[in-house]
Amino acid sequence: MQAKGFKPVGKDFPVFLHPETHEEYALARTERKSGRGYKGFKVYTSPSVTLEDDLRRRDLTINAIAKDEETGELIDPYGGQRDLKRRLLRHVSDAFAEDPVRILRVARFAARFNFKVAPETMMLMKRMVSSGETDFLVPERAWQELSKGLSEKHVERMFQVLKETGLRDKLLPHVKTPRKALSGSVAVRFARLAWRLTGPQISVLCEHLRLPSEIRELALLASRLRTSFIKANNAKPKELLKLFKRADALRRPERFHQLLEVARLSDPRIKSKRIIRALNAASSVKGGPISKAARSRADIPKLIDEARVRAIADAE
Repeated sequence: MQAKGFKPVGKDFPVFLHPETHEEYALARTERKSGRGYKGFKVYTSPSVTLEDDLRRRDLTINAIAKDEETGELIDPYGGQRDLKRRLLRHVSDAFAEDPVRILRVARFAARFNFKVAPETMMLMKRMVSSGETDFLVPERAWQELSKGLSEKHVERMFQVLKETGLRDKLLPHVKTPRKALSGSVAVRFARLAWRLTGPQISVLCEHLRLPSEIRELALLASRLRTSFIKANNAKPKELLKLFKRADALRRPERFHQLLEVARLSDPRIKSKRIIRALNAASSVKGGPISKAARSRADIPKLIDEARVRAIADAE
């Protein structure tokens, strides 16, 4: 293909870019298990490898459908079209068991399409978990699939599938299956899942999955401020200011609004209108004039806090 101008890309698989359209073209290939986990494969390509051989190595039947570019005919040797109509996620062959990431992909597809998992596929995934194959999941790859699943419409379906396979408790200890669909960004959704966890539990979870710092930070802070948010409905102006300072809300209002979204969606008792009104009032206080009027520099922080408390009280 290189002789025709196609550019090889990818380290592990024989993929080529068309010289003009830059579309991806992959040679028919097979993989052979050579070790544990996601990278434990050796890839083989040869003119003797048929399209059916290639498709047999795919994860699910709905992903094992090819199309003849010249005739437009669909090549579907493993019943992918039938499973699409049945809204069913079914593995193509026993090769599925060689890659533990595929369990997460099935769970993610369940969250995206709200499809059911075929009984034989669920049994296979359970065996993969019990055999210890999933113990070799690469944390970054696991989070990549989980984060995609968290952004889907039917997030609860992902957790239901993971719970049934036994993988949920291994990857997400202490995290319960949400009763209904989640909303908000991935960071907000994860923080909502971690809302009832303790700080140490969240830290272990984040370390285990090597989560991005912004995901970790929001979840930890939401858990730390959970009680303060719940009490905010009846909190005095001074206590509200203390909440804002602990959350660094005056310097980072965007993150605070994320925290408030987590709190509001996680506990219906929390009323956000009063909190937002108080934050706006506190933010309206200008430190410049107060600093100029202060008798000493040491008095400035206290004077500014007193002005913010009065502003919050006046906004009630």
